[in-house]
Amino acid sequence: MAERRRVGIMGGTFDPIHMGHLILGESAWDEFHLEKVLFMPSGNPPHKVGRKGAANEQRTEMVRLAVEDNPHFELSLEEMYESGYIYTKKTLRRLRIANPDTDYYFIMGADSLLAFDTWNGPQEICDQCTLVAAVRDLMPMEELDREIARLRDKYHADIRKLHTPNLDISSHTIREWARCGRSIRYYVPEKVMDYILESGVYGEL
Repeated sequence: MAERRRVGIMGGTFDPIHMGHLILGESAWDEFHLEKVLFMPSGNPPHKVGRKGAANEQRTEMVRLAVEDNPHFELSLEEMYESGYIYTKKTLRRLRIANPDTDYYFIMGADSLLAFDTWNGPQEICDQCTLVAAVRDLMPMEELDREIARLRDKYHADIRKLHTPNLDISSHTIREWARCGRSIRYYVPEKVMDYILESGVYGEL
């Protein structure tokens, strides 16, 4: 019997993608022996209605630049479309139908895990993937363990803790710094920094 493939998913607005996202993806790839990690910018996320920032094409280009030199990172346009809200449960459903030989590992921050009950179709999400929660330095381990235990019991979920250095980097802060001319070097990949500065994408927010 052929061994099942393991693929990670890093979703988000990536406005812009930064080093914290990349370290999270690399840590998950290493710790869970993933074949690759899909970086999946969201075209119309329901939790960020009225979002201001880079256009879809600009966010997509920044992700492409950020991941292109890593052989096990891949840009996915699975959630990059304009109309209608994008829900994780539907994305997982499509991916699993298209790739029945693959187990998906959905990578999220601990703060997202705390809000998981508010997501659209949390039971369906848990039925279709393994949840990978990154440990946050500012969150007591006991609190995270309690939440994982509660969600496991409620949804019969497979939830794994990802042990990775926590870089407290905010895309919002990077946008603000870029807008006012403050250095963003080392917070984003160099190619992404060059793109932001040359395109003026965050010149006016």
